[in-house]
Amino acid sequence: MISIYELKPKFQQLLMPIVNFLHNKKVTPNQVTISACLLSILTGVLFYFNTESAWIYAVIPVFMFIRMAMNAIDGVLAKKFNLQSRLGKFLNELTDVISDTVLFIPFILLVQTFPVSVVIFIALSIISEMAGVISESVSGGRRYDGPMGKSDRAFLIGVIAILLLFSIPLQPYLHFIFLAASLLICLNIYKRVINGMEVKR
Repeated sequence: MISIYELKPKFQQLLMPIVNFLHNKKVTPNQVTISACLLSILTGVLFYFNTESAWIYAVIPVFMFIRMAMNAIDGVLAKKFNLQSRLGKFLNELTDVISDTVLFIPFILLVQTFPVSVVIFIALSIISEMAGVISESVSGGRRYDGPMGKSDRAFLIGVIAILLLFSIPLQPYLHFIFLAASLLICLNIYKRVINGMEVKR
């Protein structure tokens, strides 16, 4: 099944001027990673306390794109200039989970029916990333299988925010959206486990 993650190589190429600029300014991958997390927390807090304000639904999709860019930049910066570190591995995985959780929690306030669907979505998102990380220790390769991987989830949240921005009455159906997305995450967990058991040669 197609995942936005498959577009990552082309996206990284477009970001190369920014990567080179940041390297020239002595910015490290870990600084980019931490900055992305702090911005995610700030956006999540603003979202939580402004769910009834229209402007926040314009901010969210823009920030989701910026966050995806920053997530790609820190990786390219580390690999291209040999700046990988053990701390960077921890930060990369932990900050992604923290960021997702903080950005998704406010939707609990918007779901009119079965708000626990958002909790299920968040929990499965965390399990999905755990499955990807565990596969690295088992087979030597981090798994990013879709559908509904990290980039897909960011895209989904951005689309939901845009629809809400234009006053499309989505709230009565949000729980269906999160439950459907959760089923797709279950599929990606299965794929990551199965593919993660294959030893890389």
